[in-house]
Amino acid sequence: MTALDITHDPKRTSWVASANVAGCDFPIQNLPFGTYSRAPRPHPRIGVAIGDKILDLRMAKLIDTDDMNVLMAATPEERRALRLRISEGLASGSALQAAWESALVDHSAVTMHVPCHVGDYTDFYTSVHHATNIGRQFRPDNPLLPNYKWVPIGYHGRASSIIVSGTPVKRPQGQTKAPDAAEPSFGPCKRLDYELELAWFIGQGNALGAPVGIDAAEQHLFGVALFNDWSARDIQAWEYQPLGPFLSKNFGSTVSPWIVTMEALAPFRAPFTRPEGDPQPLPYLDSADNRAQGHVDMTLEVLIQTAKMRADGQAPARLTLGKLKDAAYWTPAQLVAHHTVNGCNLQAGDLLGSGTLSGPTMDAAGSFTELSVGGKQPFTLPNGEQRTFLQDGDTLILRGWCEREGAVRIGLGEASGTVVA
Repeated sequence: MTALDITHDPKRTSWVASANVAGCDFPIQNLPFGTYSRAPRPHPRIGVAIGDKILDLRMAKLIDTDDMNVLMAATPEERRALRLRISEGLASGSALQAAWESALVDHSAVTMHVPCHVGDYTDFYTSVHHATNIGRQFRPDNPLLPNYKWVPIGYHGRASSIIVSGTPVKRPQGQTKAPDAAEPSFGPCKRLDYELELAWFIGQGNALGAPVGIDAAEQHLFGVALFNDWSARDIQAWEYQPLGPFLSKNFGSTVSPWIVTMEALAPFRAPFTRPEGDPQPLPYLDSADNRAQGHVDMTLEVLIQTAKMRADGQAPARLTLGKLKDAAYWTPAQLVAHHTVNGCNLQAGDLLGSGTLSGPTMDAAGSFTELSVGGKQPFTLPNGEQRTFLQDGDTLILRGWCEREGAVRIGLGEASGTVVA
């Protein structure tokens, strides 16, 4: 796992003044990667977020490619060296300030894109609390299936419908069947839901037939972004047996535009432990390093702004707030090790969704289907409006950040989307 170095120094500041503002998502200790474009050049370019600016890496003569997947496929040593060069060049007093000022772009003046080409997308189910909450709605006496605490559950999703934050989400149509109906009907989804997730991005891949061991797994991870895997619960209920979700999941998944690297997360690592009485992972999913610091101490927040709230000039209201390490039953390294143990080949840019990250209490739940108990108990917003599921005009926002005494707070930005009819 990544060791701390000068790039994490909490005393280091930047000549980009906005990066030194307390509570900034993108201080010099973060340096997340993304792709952007601006007129008159429509072709996406690679940039690093610093305060409210973007450093164009090609303009700064740090790279010679606009292909994020090429950068992600670099060795961990090459990635750390690039991070060091960027950090030193942006640091207060750097001799590169004059040369790099022309390589800065205002964040407000660009169009952000999905940060890389996602060739494959796998969605996991890492929150034991979410799995229990959902299972309880269908199997009150036996909510958690017997394999859950032994194997990281996942399914292969649809990469082509992954969209960047800010892209509207069109309410999907499909087949649904009411419990008292003799036949299914077709029409717009009536139970549109969000899912609070993280997207773990693969850096270097592995060859087909060559599993990645747990001790090497994090060397294959590039970083993390926020992820909302929108879900049509009524379509899902009718279609998911026997092969799992299909049209209920492939109409749109929102990702935040910045990938926070594994290097940036180094100061916020946390131990991985299992509750007393739970089985310990099988040997291929277990290591001393993973136990010592496999988790990340990250706070995750979900907010909503309804059409009425916007019209009344009201800010988004918080739905939930929770901790990643309280929600995830499996670590990102375990996801990589399990995904490849059968010889599956991962490639740079592949996305591993965490699955809905619900904490142990309802104020840390990660979906409306939990907050409303499957639609049976409407959730009341601060302005008096109620929701069981999302309505047209609702904007759903995910935010995340890491903070710890002795380290500078870093953020993941946000992943937002507005539901349209």
